[in-house]
Amino acid sequence: MSAIPASPSDNSLADVMPSVAAALGLDLPNPLHILPARDAVLVLIDGLGAELIRRHAEDAPTLAAMTSRMISAGFPSTTATSLTSLAVGAPCSKHGIVGYSFRISDESGGPPRSFNPLRWTVESSSGPSAMDRFPPRQVQQQPSLLELLAADGVDVTYVMREDFRESGLTRAAFRAEGDYRAANSLDEVRQGVLDTFIEPSRARRFVYAYFGNLDLIGHIHGPGSPEWLQVLREVDRSVADLATDLPRDCRLVLTADHGMVTAETVVDIDAAPTLLADVETVAGEPRVRHVYARPGSADDVLDTWRSELAGRARVISREQALDEHLFGPDRDHADRLGDVIGIAAGGVILARTQLEKMESSLLGHHGANTTDEQHIPLLIR
Repeated sequence: MSAIPASPSDNSLADVMPSVAAALGLDLPNPLHILPARDAVLVLIDGLGAELIRRHAEDAPTLAAMTSRMISAGFPSTTATSLTSLAVGAPCSKHGIVGYSFRISDESGGPPRSFNPLRWTVESSSGPSAMDRFPPRQVQQQPSLLELLAADGVDVTYVMREDFRESGLTRAAFRAEGDYRAANSLDEVRQGVLDTFIEPSRARRFVYAYFGNLDLIGHIHGPGSPEWLQVLREVDRSVADLATDLPRDCRLVLTADHGMVTAETVVDIDAAPTLLADVETVAGEPRVRHVYARPGSADDVLDTWRSELAGRARVISREQALDEHLFGPDRDHADRLGDVIGIAAGGVILARTQLEKMESSLLGHHGANTTDEQHIPLLIR
């Protein structure tokens, strides 16, 4: 039987790292009340929504039984935003990674460009590198909790894919130097974590471990598909083994960056000229769109999107999003938000079949604020 509560707490993903750091001895708030520990491991399973665990508890008995709390991913519920919120302990209104893609200006004063922080590219996910034009530490300037741990004498270790080591997102969000253990498979992730603790150490130790295949399979085959369930079962077994094999004085924390929904209704923006009228750029992803209007046309674009997408998406202005604190309470990066923001409802996706062929072909999606996308597990051992 699932131990996951029926409703989430008031906490979010941004509360996880401050609480872990407090448990390791830093003088910081501990909103999750994690007990003190000498060492700690934070495992993030990309795409592991709490509602998905509840729905498939028979395939994930360890996760279902050990998950005592459910928290919110934050908005938008997309990987680049969530990982940055996790690392810096703040919502995206503070750190500025406001979506899968969004418009941003560089310091040269040139026109803003559509920027993808997950790939660290401009114009599209397969566009040219943005590393020179948008240096990671300029795009995201908040200190990370991992930097604070390292400055306090904690040994930091990363366990994740080799190609993430020097990625723009890693450098922008996590920022801290540390030992790096390359890991692709669940076995490699588990072993990389355990190897960190083979030798005794006088220093406190913190490990951040990431596994992304559940999200990948969910995108391709859909959450709940046989292929996805197979990976979920593997994740569950790996978590059970890790919880058993870690030293008892090492705190284990597991969470996710978002859940996922299956695409049921496709709205093709590229095949709807009215949705592109007076629009300079459409950014974001199929579940949440940032729409940048031509100067003086924001109200017209807002009216058009509301009319065309009635019943299929919630469409609001930038100012309304700021007033609602949708992205968080700060206005530091308000210029990165679209003039108009479209949030898909139910199983709707706002696709761009011509300009985003890969993203539009996927079955699984996330980004919006449905419970399936927002609710994520919090497991603490």
